[in-house]
Amino acid sequence: MDEYIDIVDKQGKPTGTRALKSKAHKYGWYHNTIHLWLFTDKGEILLQQRSHKKSIYPLLWDVSVAGHIDAGETFIEAALRETKEEIGLELEPHNLQHIGVFLHETNYDNGNIKDNEFHQVFIAQLKVNIEELVLQEDEVEAIKLVSLKEFETLLKNSKSNNHFVTSNTAYYKFILKTIKQRHS
Repeated sequence: MDEYIDIVDKQGKPTGTRALKSKAHKYGWYHNTIHLWLFTDKGEILLQQRSHKKSIYPLLWDVSVAGHIDAGETFIEAALRETKEEIGLELEPHNLQHIGVFLHETNYDNGNIKDNEFHQVFIAQLKVNIEELVLQEDEVEAIKLVSLKEFETLLKNSKSNNHFVTSNTAYYKFILKTIKQRHS
């Protein structure tokens, strides 16, 4: 879906302009996205397998919920909306904890997609069984819970197991460390 998003500068500051997501990716304009990592009280992280229909990294495992922030939308509003859309989970603003911002600059498909995004990263505790979640077919192929130890093992072997996006290893390590700290 091609929606309007707010454009920011290379430092992440709003420019006051908006553009279609497709144009932002075509021209490499900087913009914000949300990433929400869900974890259980048992020390498990919810992973989402990207849909086979996705043009970027289909079928790889990644963040619990992610998406672009619509023009005029706050980070929290986007996180709540994307969570409801992608996995059918309704959260409240107080459930979310903002843990950082990560700049992601990558070109895909020989430069046809120039992805310059500031990931606004949140965590929240998952308090329902994953069987209750409803997956958005065009975005999500599957979901699973992995222990913190399994996450770490999968990450260590990501170059050979084709599980995670290998270029995001430092980001995943930050997530793992942060959730470990919250869980202990």
